[in-house]
Amino acid sequence: MSDKLLLIDDDPDILRVLKANLELHGFEVSTAETWEIGRSILESSGIDLLLLDIMLPDGNGIDICRTIRTGRRSLPIILLTAKDKVSDKIIGLDVGADDYVVKPFETLELIARIKALLRRSKPAAEEVTCIQNLSIDYRRRLVRIRDREISLTPKEYELLCFLVARRGEVVRREDIKKLLWKEHKIYSWSRVIDVHIQHLRQKIETDPSQPFFISTIPGVGYRFRE
Repeated sequence: MSDKLLLIDDDPDILRVLKANLELHGFEVSTAETWEIGRSILESSGIDLLLLDIMLPDGNGIDICRTIRTGRRSLPIILLTAKDKVSDKIIGLDVGADDYVVKPFETLELIARIKALLRRSKPAAEEVTCIQNLSIDYRRRLVRIRDREISLTPKEYELLCFLVARRGEVVRREDIKKLLWKEHKIYSWSRVIDVHIQHLRQKIETDPSQPFFISTIPGVGYRFRE
């Protein structure tokens, strides 16, 4: 079964050319020139990944990304934009985007990023991991604390799974960067990691100021409780 992509961009030429190229590589592609149309497709179709232009006639891609995260926390999102500012990239990632591609871009590079992101979003071999009152259902991509479902962005989910897979070990910040942000040339990537750790703690820790699960190893990285 082909992966279903939704491409939202107000440039009809980009929609036409990119749709044709993506379909040649085996994807099923829906397109929309506005967020209103795209939202309708998103709500009615089983979309596996969203390609979202940051500047739309009826909305800003960053705000739209933030809105999507409130309801479809695990949907992989790649932002498409003509902007190339470090601050824009950080904001886009902070609100839940998984990747950030600057126009003009090479189609083959974009396809490689799409495939990599789809691979990372597939369920893990182990179905469920339970640590104290925390449980991760990999097949359904659900995280619970005391049987209460926790809403995580895709990056937060991947970060949690990465730390849990290496629980008891000290995970270096550089390793986190290489795994989750290897495609991005962000000068302040350290802050991006800090923000995601902070958000993750706020969602899974009883007292984020005194974390039980995720410990900080000063000058090195983090360790998830074994």
